[in-house]
Parts: sequence; structure tokens; C-alpha cells
Amino acid sequence: MRAAIYSRVLDEDQKENVQLFFDELTRQKIDPVIFQHYFDQIKDVINLPPNTTTFSLSEHLTRNIEFIISLGGDGTLLDTVTLVRDKPISIMGINFGRLGFLAGIGQDEIKTAVQAIAKRGFIIDKRTLIHLDADLPLFGSVPYGLNEFAIHKRDTAAMIKIHTYLNGEFLNTYWADGLIVATPTGSTGYSLSCGGPVVFPDSGSFVITPVAPHNLNVRPIIVPDNNVISFEVESRSENIICALDSRREIVGKNVSLAVRKESFSINLLRLGENNFLQTLQNKLTWGLDKRN
Repeated sequence: MRAAIYSRVLDEDQKENVQLFFDELTRQKIDPVIFQHYFDQIKDVINLPPNTTTFSLSEHLTRNIEFIISLGGDGTLLDTVTLVRDKPISIMGINFGRLGFLAGIGQDEIKTAVQAIAKRGFIIDKRTLIHLDADLPLFGSVPYGLNEFAIHKRDTAAMIKIHTYLNGEFLNTYWADGLIVATPTGSTGYSLSCGGPVVFPDSGSFVITPVAPHNLNVRPIIVPDNNVISFEVESRSENIICALDSRREIVGKNVSLAVRKESFSINLLRLGENNFLQTLQNKLTWGLDKRN
């Protein structure tokens, strides 16, 4: 069995657990294929299995690789989505970061997680992606995201007007600093911090959330994900910012933009006892009120 390993950086306080991770891969006879930049950081400080190989590009992830394991926080796991693309490679996130909604497996569960892969004792969650269409090439060969698409005003520019349409029918004009269209997975991210609702991963919806809206009666709205959501932007500045997850591009304000559900989904692996409700309780401390 082969598994790709992706991470951004090795911090000093992570070495012990990273070594534990690779030792367990060896015990479970899982051959690691490590992202080249990460391999260069760890090769002299971590004892790696003798059969270790590396990869640098999405094209190097061949179909005999069943899994990719992300060592980091949610941002690191979002990177793996751009590497996997439409390949049948499942993603497991082990949290070496902070909150970890997506990378929900703790460092104290490293052995259990690797054993679960070896014995296929995991649960697969299919997660929808959001795809961006524009009248100019944006985000290269990866015009999709797992969490959200967002439109923002630039820096200190005045707020922008975003005329928004569902399948060509006018929905609203948002006078705001920006607008977020989040997937159910992304509903616990940027959208949530801007007042959006938490949406279950299998709800089949998008969440449209304004960023600092000028009109207080404008609130987030949930729409079915079979809608094409299109935008026309007015701005005093010549440029606006478009973002897909943690990636962003600066474009002219006259750009035509539309988002829709991507034609393929990704597989997130979780251990059997960790479901979405438990993630909410653990990460948002729901149910821990002293009055309960």
C-alpha cells in the first residue's frame, strides 16, 4: 500500500510525533510518497522508511496511491485538495495546527489513524466542491475550492456593490466589503466568522454570506447547490479580489463571475467515532456551558 504525505513545514515541537507517524507507517507496511518540499525539511532529522519516494506535482500522484495524509491544520489540508483534483485518492487530515475542523484527527490518535488506513477501518465523507467560471482564466488548472469562493474590495477601497443572480434571476444587490459563497464544508470557516449558519456536510446547499454589509436587513441565505450563482460588481476601485479557499487573485471590476457545484467531489477520511456533531461539540465547545 502506498500513501502520499503532504505538509508545509516541520516545527521543532512536532518532531517526536512526526517520527511516531513514520514509524507507524513502517509497522503497517505503508510506503510513503512525500511531498518534495517537506521531504527536504525532514530527511536529515526524521528516520524515514528505506522505501520512501517523493512527489512534487499533482501529476505525480498516480492511481496506485490510495490515500494522501495531510500533516498540519485546515489550510494544509486545503492544499491537498488542489493536488488530488479529480483523482480517486482519499484525504486524511492529522491536525498539527490549531482548531482543525477538516484535519480533525488529533496527534494523540496518530497510531490509530495509520492503523485505520492499513485495515481500512475508516469512514469516507464525500464533500462537494465549488467551481468558478469567469470570462478570463483564473486560478490556473484548479478553479475550484472545498470551502468557499469570495469577492472582496481591495484594501482601503470603499465598499463594493455585488449584483447577485440565481440561474440568471436577480437575487439581491449586496452593498458590502465582500461576499462569500460557501460549501457546507466551508460553512464552519470564513462564512461562520461573518455570521453565516453552520450547515451539515450532506445538505446539498451553498451559503451566501455578505462581509460587513451596509444594510442591516441583509442576512446570509442558504440556496440549493444546483443553482448557478453569478455576479456583477461595481466598485470605485478598478480592481477587486477573488478568492478560492486560501488562494486569491486581483482582477478588474468588470470581470464576469459565476460559481456552481463542481462535477466531482473529494473523499475525506475520518475515524468511526468522530462524526460532524462531535466535531461541532469539540471545536466550538457546544454543550460545555456550566448551566447544563
